[in-house]
Amino acid sequence: MQELGKFLVLAGLLIVLLGAGLYFWPQLSQLPLLRHLGRLPGDIAVKREGFRLYIPIATSLLLSLFFSLLLYWIGGRRR
Repeated sequence: MQELGKFLVLAGLLIVLLGAGLYFWPQLSQLPLLRHLGRLPGDIAVKREGFRLYIPIATSLLLSLFFSLLLYWIGGRRR
């Protein structure tokens, strides 16, 4: 359980650093890998007067697949 805690802390720090990087250095969002994230086919965006709805279905699936494969790869290397 202690190893899971360490991993979650490190993952959280990585996410905070990525978020801070994107916030303070907007040109990072122009990287080819990050440029289309959030605007993939399959993401639902509805814009009307006084109303905006965004549901990133395809982006969520892609990120979930990426992190699942990453964790599978990390877990397989530890055994």
